[in-house]
Amino acid sequence: MSDEESTEYFTLLCDDPSHEVVLVDCGPREMDVVLAVRKVTGQSLWHSRVLARRAPVALLGGLSADRAQSAVAVLRRAGATAEWRQEPEPGEGTAPSP
Repeated sequence: MSDEESTEYFTLLCDDPSHEVVLVDCGPREMDVVLAVRKVTGQSLWHSRVLARRAPVALLGGLSADRAQSAVAVLRRAGATAEWRQEPEPGEGTAPSP
């Protein structure tokens, strides 16, 4: 490479960061929430029940904002308390090593 040539490096940023869906509380209508968890996750009925009883728990990750909002809407209609949030970037939120 000559002195006149230079190399440029670019960091690509995603316009729509990934989001996760968190089931905060199952609420009083547990069976309705279990069925909603099954609908949004595609898990078995047994596994959906385990997830619903383990709240607060992250149900889904790596979603677009629209898909995360849709999943939260399904859960809320079933009586659950749910939210969607932006997933932390790799390396964020981790404690520094000693």
